[in-house]
Amino acid sequence: MRTAIVALAAFGASAAVADAATVGASLLTQQHPFYVELANAMKQEAQKDGLDLQISIANQDLNKQLADVEDFITKGVDVIIISPVDSQGVKSAVLRAKKAGIKVITVDVPANGAEVASHVGTDNFAGGQKAGELMAKELDDKGDVAVIDYPTVQSVVDRVNGFKDALKSHPNVKIVADQAGITRAEALSVAQNMLQANPNITGIFGFGDDAALAAVSAVKSANLSGKVKVIGFDGMKEARDAVDHDPEFVGVVRQYPDKMGEIAIDTAAKIIKGEDVPAKQPVVPGLYTKNGDQK
Repeated sequence: MRTAIVALAAFGASAAVADAATVGASLLTQQHPFYVELANAMKQEAQKDGLDLQISIANQDLNKQLADVEDFITKGVDVIIISPVDSQGVKSAVLRAKKAGIKVITVDVPANGAEVASHVGTDNFAGGQKAGELMAKELDDKGDVAVIDYPTVQSVVDRVNGFKDALKSHPNVKIVADQAGITRAEALSVAQNMLQANPNITGIFGFGDDAALAAVSAVKSANLSGKVKVIGFDGMKEARDAVDHDPEFVGVVRQYPDKMGEIAIDTAAKIIKGEDVPAKQPVVPGLYTKNGDQK
């Protein structure tokens, strides 16, 4: 009798798993703490919502991301969540999913040229504005500034545009260099080159934690400590610790990947239930300086 009960319970558990709605998630990378936090939050929320979450990692490779999304479509998942490697390049994958009747949610990075069910992400333009205002304040409203960029990702385009928009009110703070440096190694090389080509630079805005931390290293290696101030974006623990201890790193705009992950999964659950969801779900960024979290 006990054997039968155990078998029945096991069958029930298997049936529950089999009946669980499936969400496929293609994430840009797992080499950055931001995406580790995002993925962990998604896993925890999926468990709460009773969803079968399948995560693939694109490793910043658009072709892999397109293949992973195609695999989700073939498997017939109920919803697809994407953090695009390339905002423009992911368009074909979104359209393929739509043709297959699968709704898509973008998280962190939006897709360009293709309508999705919902986008969950930081208000990057507002975050860029915060970075620009902080830079102007730190430079006493005058100085030459460089930007380490990632122009194929729309969220970064938005934050850099926000940074530039804020500086319109500070005409004596001028952007003299803007170059792409996607990985920390690339950002280090770019920062070194910009500092060498523009010896009057007094501020660097890095599009993300890796770019900002690389800029700090470049400033130190160029013996410019105390002369160049760095501001970053993302605000993971390593960057916040650096702000606390590095004179050069004066502040970082904070994103909240855990909140984004929760909202993305909850949005997928609502879609599966047939509920309406907002087209855009912005998450307000914070700001971390040497005085801690700022409003």
